[in-house]
Amino acid sequence: MISVREKIAYGLGDTASNIIFQTVMMFLLLFYTDVVGLSPAVVGTMFLFVRLIDAVTDPIMGHLADKTRTKRGQFRPYLLWLALPFALISILAFTTPDLTGNNKVIYAFVTYTLLMIAYTAINIPYCGLGGVITADAKERVTVQSYRFVFGMLGGVIVAGATMPMVEWFGQGDTAKGYQYTMVAMSSLGVVLFLLCFLGTKERVKPPENQDSSMKENLQSLWKNDQWRILCIASFYLLTGQVLRLTLAVYYVKYFLGREDLITSFLTLGVVASMIGCAVAQPLAKRVCKIKAYIALQSLSAVICLASFLISPDQIILAFVAFIAWTFFLDMASPLLWAKMADTIDYGHKKTGIRVTGLVYSGVIFFIKMGIAIGGALAGWLLTFYGYQADLEQSEATKQGLLLSFTVLPALGSFAVAWVMRKYTLTEQRVVQIQVELSTETK
Repeated sequence: MISVREKIAYGLGDTASNIIFQTVMMFLLLFYTDVVGLSPAVVGTMFLFVRLIDAVTDPIMGHLADKTRTKRGQFRPYLLWLALPFALISILAFTTPDLTGNNKVIYAFVTYTLLMIAYTAINIPYCGLGGVITADAKERVTVQSYRFVFGMLGGVIVAGATMPMVEWFGQGDTAKGYQYTMVAMSSLGVVLFLLCFLGTKERVKPPENQDSSMKENLQSLWKNDQWRILCIASFYLLTGQVLRLTLAVYYVKYFLGREDLITSFLTLGVVASMIGCAVAQPLAKRVCKIKAYIALQSLSAVICLASFLISPDQIILAFVAFIAWTFFLDMASPLLWAKMADTIDYGHKKTGIRVTGLVYSGVIFFIKMGIAIGGALAGWLLTFYGYQADLEQSEATKQGLLLSFTVLPALGSFAVAWVMRKYTLTEQRVVQIQVELSTETK
């Protein structure tokens, strides 16, 4: 059994990651359009283009993590090495230098690219660490539940503190406010990454005689059909989720017409996510993880669709729908990440090669592709529907915003539920695989 203290320490690493991840999802598009002055279409295209770079960096980082051997472990050292660089790059990404025209675009592109590379370099080893803390299938769900509860704590910090901190630090200078806010949040992130490093232990070791090349590891990974299913599901999931979360600020500000409620709307949504993540572990003890995951995605989709019928004057109902959506959607998150660890055992049994880092880097690549497509769609759709920053929007723009915030994310969750019907790694099958692997190594 893993101690509660260690589970908390592992979760704090995701608090640190989410301070940046949730800031990017909730505020980066708004920062670029309303503070830096870039067009939504340019920002959306930039979000998508940087993902092409991830196609190279993600598998390289996963392979590098798999090859790492130190006295501190295989994955933990990266938290120590990269916490400070990640923080500094995060600050640069939310800095607005005195530039004009295309130079603004170039600066945004370079700093955003560096931010995503840094995120890859620290987050893939962090996720890999979750796969080697324990080999027990039930404990994996518990570990991931702690991770996501504490990860959502990072979201609560971002949702509840970002705008007030921007106003407090900026004193009328929004650009300065964002920069100083990221200094404070990134500093907290460094401390949390170090606590995660100090408080965790790697227990599942790679095979001692494994010395496969990157080509062999990639070939082994591709033969893992269950991993491929999770990649596709993750892409659809994050595309819809990021589209909705990115547009949440615009939905409250322009469709509901209540800019003063943005912080409350986002904060309550993240709190509901935390509660949903906490409920995942007892849920997984009582029902099949696969059936539960499909049901939760379907329910989330229905809530999204129903939100289309909410009018601007139904403020409370809009809050309830958003809170319910985040609750059920993130109740499913720990279940998905526990399945990733299961596919590592499955792939090891099927091919004889254990590629923990590559499994996570592959899924994370598709997650980031979903983030990119979702973010790009948000920018493109705002442009398509005639969005004008800080102006009263036309009725056509508001309706387009509503459609993009409700119906399109619902399609993403429905697609996830459809894809996951082919996932077959039940708890019983995972236990059988682990027994067979244990027998083979004796």
